[in-house]
Amino acid sequence: MLGKCITNVRNNVPLVHNITNYVTVNDVANVLLACGGSPIMSDEPDDVEDITTICGGLNINIGTLNKNSIEGMFLAGKKANELGHVVLLDPVGAGASALRTNTAVKLMDEVKFDVIRGNISEIKTLALGSGTTKGVDADVADAVTEDSLDSAVTFVKELAAKTGSIIAITGAIDLVADAERCFVIRNGRPEMGKITGTGCQLSGMMTGFLVANPDNKLEAAAAAVCTMGLAGEIGWSRMQEGDGNSTYRNRIIDAIFNMDEETLDNGAKFEIK
Repeated sequence: MLGKCITNVRNNVPLVHNITNYVTVNDVANVLLACGGSPIMSDEPDDVEDITTICGGLNINIGTLNKNSIEGMFLAGKKANELGHVVLLDPVGAGASALRTNTAVKLMDEVKFDVIRGNISEIKTLALGSGTTKGVDADVADAVTEDSLDSAVTFVKELAAKTGSIIAITGAIDLVADAERCFVIRNGRPEMGKITGTGCQLSGMMTGFLVANPDNKLEAAAAAVCTMGLAGEIGWSRMQEGDGNSTYRNRIIDAIFNMDEETLDNGAKFEIK
């Protein structure tokens, strides 16, 4: 069901403009290349509208904000909307500072997003307009668990209906929802949390998946989440004695590079609520 999405990425080679944080920019580019897409990075206000024009999708990540990049985000987002391109928001650390929270909320007011992807604390912050996170990590009190799953599914569907965006919450249990359907995904490894930027990488890859699957955006977003989680499982299975988180990062990227339709369909663990 979802495997066709990655085949479409490889066949279409979507060009994705990333305004992403400088902690993870290289890994975001490499993951996009690994899944079959093509990355370009620019946050200079005088450059972003031209760059967005030649791309099919825009990934906005607020992980390392500055005044120039913020201006670039609004210019690129509005240009992408004007052109009908896919736009994704990754509200990294929303709730950790007023600047991050206010920037994300204002972006949501002024730019139409196809997808909003973050951890549960970041997404709750956007839903409420305020909140708390543990740095850029989810607050333990917010975690989606089996006990809280039904209420979390209701929350994401309601937020999707309110925003008109697909809502993707990633954590131990991943939720990808529009107003009607929610993919509950159980791929991944807890060790992925020891690598900086798996979420940032996923946002870049997810943008590419949506560009390549314009008629099935919810399935495309879910397929990207399953791809990342399954790559985490495959990469972990190949770890050797003495390997650490740096090697694990590379093994995840390699697993994405080698991911195909059959592997994804056989390995994706999800239900639809």
